[in-house]
Amino acid sequence: MWRHLNRLLLWSVFSSVTCRKAVLDCEAMKTNEFPSPCLDSKTNVVMKGQNVSMFCSHKNKSLQITYSLFRHKTHLGTQNGKGEPAIFNLSITEAHESGPYKCKAQVYSCSKYSRDFNFTIVDPVTAPVLNIMVIQTETHRHITLHCLSVNGSLPINYTFFEKHIAISPAISKYDRESAEFKLTRKNPGEEEEYRCEAKNRLPDYAAYSQTVTMPSTGGDSCPFCLKLLLPGLLLLLLVIILILAFWILPKYKAKEGSVPEVGSRPCVSTARDEAEHSQELQYATPVFQEVAPREQEACDSYKPGYVYSELNF
Repeated sequence: MWRHLNRLLLWSVFSSVTCRKAVLDCEAMKTNEFPSPCLDSKTNVVMKGQNVSMFCSHKNKSLQITYSLFRHKTHLGTQNGKGEPAIFNLSITEAHESGPYKCKAQVYSCSKYSRDFNFTIVDPVTAPVLNIMVIQTETHRHITLHCLSVNGSLPINYTFFEKHIAISPAISKYDRESAEFKLTRKNPGEEEEYRCEAKNRLPDYAAYSQTVTMPSTGGDSCPFCLKLLLPGLLLLLLVIILILAFWILPKYKAKEGSVPEVGSRPCVSTARDEAEHSQELQYATPVFQEVAPREQEACDSYKPGYVYSELNF
């Protein structure tokens, strides 16, 4: 019995010393060797549905550390590591999943938490629309470019390109309005291609407009001018056709139908009285016949003459 009591006494003394040593080691680690962990990601700006990786690391590379990740008070996972950061892979699908996140590093009974980490959810931009206005002179083109993306979180940065070369700085728009860029070019001998880029805070993500091609003038601005005037000319032609079809041609046909044919004998009815008597009019065709002059008249001068037949009704 005394032997059993001695064992219990020794065990209690050993446990007390061990606990005190652990407490002393934890206090020492907190002040010197065990600072707070660091929680980070490659980006803090994401869009819904994006997969992200979060890294929980510690400056002390010699300790075996247990890392735990939390969102609010929800435990998301635990990993053990020594000298290397713990990697937690997540998917951000809803707004409440933006954070805050915390990482806990634990060694024995000692634990510390990182600072809060939050993601910013941004809507991606859609393909912008590029519009071009041109003022053509004999020697130059004065060009105004407009670029607008109708969707995407603001602010949006717009950049204009000629072929694959940027010709403008990034133009930031904090309202839903188009970016404008003006330039002047000499009448080129070849085609010009323009497009624009829209980009917001989402990293490695940009949207581009369709390429707009300006035709070559070939030293003469007339082909380009004709292209600009073509829509107006087509509209004018359409108006002329409509006027001919619905205004002039019906009047011409009505007038043509009112002329009587030669040799015909139309019948014209006129109202005589309330009994509606009518009188028929007939038209005779006159006949002209050439005759020889009389002898007396021939002495003086020859003058051809005509006699007229009697008109018979």
